Amino acid sequence: MNNMIGHFISGQHITQTQNSGPVFNPSTGEEIARCAYADVAVVDQAVQAATSTNAKKWAKASHATRLQVLFKLRELMIAKTDELAEIIGREHGKTIADAKGEIGRAIEGIEFACNAPQVTKGEYARNVAGDIDVFSVRVPVGVVGCITPFNFPIMIPAVMMAMAVSVGNSIVWKPSEKVPSAALFFADLWKEAGLPDDVFNIVQGDKVAVDAILEHPDIAAVSFVGSTHIGEYVYQKGTSHNKRVASFTGGKNHMVVMPDADLEAAANAFVSAGFGSASQRCMAVSLLVPVGEETANQLRTLIIEKTKALKIGAYNDPTADFGAVISAQSQQSVLKAIDQCVADGAELLLDGRAYEHPQYKNGYYIGPTLFDYISTDMDFYKQEVFGPARGILRVNTLDEAILVTNSHEFGNGSVIFTRDGKTAHRFFMEIESGMIGVNVPVPLPVSYFNFGGLRRSKFGESHLYGPDAARFYTKLKTVSQKWPEPEESDQAISLAFKIT
Repeated sequence: MNNMIGHFISGQHITQTQNSGPVFNPSTGEEIARCAYADVAVVDQAVQAATSTNAKKWAKASHATRLQVLFKLRELMIAKTDELAEIIGREHGKTIADAKGEIGRAIEGIEFACNAPQVTKGEYARNVAGDIDVFSVRVPVGVVGCITPFNFPIMIPAVMMAMAVSVGNSIVWKPSEKVPSAALFFADLWKEAGLPDDVFNIVQGDKVAVDAILEHPDIAAVSFVGSTHIGEYVYQKGTSHNKRVASFTGGKNHMVVMPDADLEAAANAFVSAGFGSASQRCMAVSLLVPVGEETANQLRTLIIEKTKALKIGAYNDPTADFGAVISAQSQQSVLKAIDQCVADGAELLLDGRAYEHPQYKNGYYIGPTLFDYISTDMDFYKQEVFGPARGILRVNTLDEAILVTNSHEFGNGSVIFTRDGKTAHRFFMEIESGMIGVNVPVPLPVSYFNFGGLRRSKFGESHLYGPDAARFYTKLKTVSQKWPEPEESDQAISLAFKIT
């Protein structure tokens, strides 16, 4: 194994590094490559490229010129879906079907970025005073630093960077060192689509690269997706260096089920939304919150049966429902959370700790695990468990369900299943979450709506995609303009603060 995965700067693949780390295939536990880790000098090299004359020409390019590249990128993503899905699956562990679904959402984000001219239009007012016209324009912020997580190697980068590039910025991107290959594949697609060299740059690495991005004076804005404690660090450090920062972090998403709901549909939704991608999604349903004992007991029976039927397998097993978790460290973290939940007194309905793949015994697998009688004082309730371990938290009333949901520090997504419109209306008006589902298990909005949580699920006042993302990647200039008649002057001295 001599494969070194490097950086992408000024349109070229480079592998210069003093440090590197292993890249694994989670399905087998095999080390498949090394990833170069950027130092401060490499990050500076990438920023120099992103601030070059070539990159500045992109900022001045017409909307038509930029959109031609976006349209071509979309075509290439569609044509290369199978190849890209294989790369994602091999390094992440998610199934090929799941990877293709992710790519589909990435393409949707690129499509919305083609609306950049529409969502960045300014305002105009004629003759506000003394024949003066006032108008506003949005211009690129400059260099955007992007820091992305392992769980969506292409969707999050695509929706984040397509808009940033579409409105004229250049990019310095640090992907997760656990899934570095999809990033380089994406860079090659941008280049093939006609994006000028220097506009799109990648630095692989760890905290050294992150800090270099957060501290670099020529990076104007930083967009981050990842865990809450790192996201808060990124927000605080980035803003302390006078950067615009949008940081999207963790979730503990509650799914409330009312007695009048279609319980069969609710059970299917919980299992699908709870265990997909080995539960490594910030929008995954973490806790089932049935209202009333009868509702809870019926759902429990249905969910146990459906969860038992799930098949775990390698990323390229077409019969697998979900695959391995990302790393041995992640596997141990989830197992520890399960052990602690057992010690805290929850009832263990399904135990996936002993699961071992019959062919890949070193893979990072955990079987689907389900608890009942979770309570709000348990660590399992308080913490985001990024693996296939889900729980049932019983309540007696809708009031209690709303209180429990709003009491959690995270406010990423919340869901209710009910047939009653008034109940649904009250839920989405009172719940303090950024994304809410009504009979929809994963309330992940389409790309032309804003994505972002509340409370400690988001730091900063922007959104990952949607119209608000275009505003984040641009700065506003307001111009007051007057054109006198030729050879006419009315600029007499006046010290009054005039408004007419």
